[in-house]
Amino acid sequence: MVSVGRVIKYGIFGTTILGSGYSLHANDYNINSVALVRLANAALAIKDIAWTYKKQLYYREWDKTTEEYAAQKSVCHKIAAERLLKLICTNRGVYIKVGQHIGALEYLLPSEFVQTMKILHSKAPQNTVEVLYKVIRQDLKQNPEELFDDFEAEPLGTASLAQVHRAKLKDGTAVAVKVQHPYVRGNSIVDMKTMEICCKVMAWIFPDFNMQWLVDESKRNLPIELDFLNEGRNAEKIAGMFKGYKWLKIPKIFWKYSTDRVLVMEYVEGGQVDDIEYMRRHKIDPVQISNYLGVLYANMIFVNGFVHSDPHPGNILVAKTDKGETQVMLLDHGLYSTLSDQFRYDYSQLWLSILRVDRLAMRQFSEKLGIRGNLYGIFACMVTGRPWEAVVAGIVRTKQSTREKNLIQKETSLVLPQIADVLEHVDRQMLLILKTNDLIRSIETTLGTQNRQTAFSVMSRCCVQTVFQQKHAQTTSEWRRFTLRLQRTLIELKMSLYYAYLWVMNLKFWS
Repeated sequence: MVSVGRVIKYGIFGTTILGSGYSLHANDYNINSVALVRLANAALAIKDIAWTYKKQLYYREWDKTTEEYAAQKSVCHKIAAERLLKLICTNRGVYIKVGQHIGALEYLLPSEFVQTMKILHSKAPQNTVEVLYKVIRQDLKQNPEELFDDFEAEPLGTASLAQVHRAKLKDGTAVAVKVQHPYVRGNSIVDMKTMEICCKVMAWIFPDFNMQWLVDESKRNLPIELDFLNEGRNAEKIAGMFKGYKWLKIPKIFWKYSTDRVLVMEYVEGGQVDDIEYMRRHKIDPVQISNYLGVLYANMIFVNGFVHSDPHPGNILVAKTDKGETQVMLLDHGLYSTLSDQFRYDYSQLWLSILRVDRLAMRQFSEKLGIRGNLYGIFACMVTGRPWEAVVAGIVRTKQSTREKNLIQKETSLVLPQIADVLEHVDRQMLLILKTNDLIRSIETTLGTQNRQTAFSVMSRCCVQTVFQQKHAQTTSEWRRFTLRLQRTLIELKMSLYYAYLWVMNLKFWS
């Protein structure tokens, strides 16, 4: 008689073999698609990273205030980041998505990791066009030759979950075809669990390393991003929301040719928003572009509460129209953050308290967003991307500099446990906002437009609008509503005078 234990053992063994065989077949017999292989790749990378720190940094007691310690730690960070990048490029899929997220957290993580991962925003590993044709056939039940007159083999761009190719429909319409990598969906659950285990092991080895918040966010957002029909709906929603912005272009969706893994969109041309040479050649003003982005994102975050949460340079194009007008094109609408009214009110109040350097209010509204005790200071620095010295001196009155950026990156490594604590407890709606803030700041730094007074002016007005709309909605008294309108008018007048004064002083300073 066969024992129950033996049945279970052989059952598990057989299931593993069958599952691996299915995974291999579904992924064109790519050995890196097998769950056990992907897990082994991750485990080996974590072992290598841990050994690097143990052998080159934690082999002795350091005086952490010395330049020698800072230099050696930087060397270890760089080696570890390169090893992590190698793992990401091997396992691909979800790993690339997480790597791109790390590459966006410029003010929250060591610069060695951020700079190493930034390559994934534009040079993610790609599939051959034949692999994508297989997905198109499966989803649209037709051969690509029956759907398109032309399909360019070289992708316009490759991302973590998909790649985009230029094509022509049978009627001659130029389109961009976004096709999901075939291996992503099947591997995503195992990959997220593997990364969660890796993060816990790293946190156990190095208590300063706590990235569970990143894993949690990725697990929550990934199923949404894998549904391209949802991305199409987001695109149409944001296009309707900002239809009055004539300078903003959202590509049209061709629903007839779209599924949850294939999205066919209007083809648009332009240069990446961080391509200074392209802007010079086409006589596009970087300050105007930054102002457009400032208006767009301030309204998304504070007024509408529907935020495009992946504004890296590859997703924002700029161009001149046939009429010579400057245009901003917003692409990739897979990931949006929907903010509650209460969150927008508290976040608006936090920003207004920072702008007027009201430390008591900073603490009060940081607590409403989940920040405990004196961590409100670090939180204010994370929100603004400025050191505490600049926050208490007034970020409107002090200019950012290269020295300040270097100071932030140096101080970040000293307060990583506190940053991890903030990220662990902050309102979950805040996580994508922090990422979005950092990406926009990075674009402005590249364009050299990070010290614009107009950015603060626009954001201040959006914050005031949100605060007073909330207060207005919470009262039925006509007298109270009248006094609120009067208060708002007076505050906006004071703001106009103040920013006009700063503009004049800046002119005086530079003259």
